[in-house]
Amino acid sequence: MSDGVGPFELADLPWTRVSARLVTARLLMAGVVLGVPAVAGAVAGLVLALPWVWVVTGVAVALMGWVVWLVPRQVRALGYAERDDDLLVVRGIMFRRLVVVPYGRLQYVDVQAGPVARWLGIARVQLHTAAPATDGSIPGLAPDEAARLRDRLASRGEAKLAGL
Repeated sequence: MSDGVGPFELADLPWTRVSARLVTARLLMAGVVLGVPAVAGAVAGLVLALPWVWVVTGVAVALMGWVVWLVPRQVRALGYAERDDDLLVVRGIMFRRLVVVPYGRLQYVDVQAGPVARWLGIARVQLHTAAPATDGSIPGLAPDEAARLRDRLASRGEAKLAGL
């Protein structure tokens, strides 16, 4: 999880990874978003017989190739670790981000799952704090893990808040 540099030097923590099904969800969404222009460009290129219209198809296909390469790496870089006083959420490959959410700052914890996520058996845990900069989210969790994490974070947040 860590490259041993600066603020990301946290290799001794037990990081929990998100589900690989998140890759499927993100690729499905990208397929819809990029598939429509690719098909529209191909149809327009065939019907109108204008060669420059094929550029749209080419760009959409090239972007889809890049997305297919990038998304699995992004999902592998997502993780979280629970510590005694806070929750750490890490993401990113090139632009890494580590969010530390103190339990005492949690206002509420939200679990979300849209139709595709429910179909794939994943959910997102959204953390809300008093300061938006320390909000965090953990996508791609199994529903039972999302519920466990929600309950655990809510109880830890209440305990830390009561201790103030």
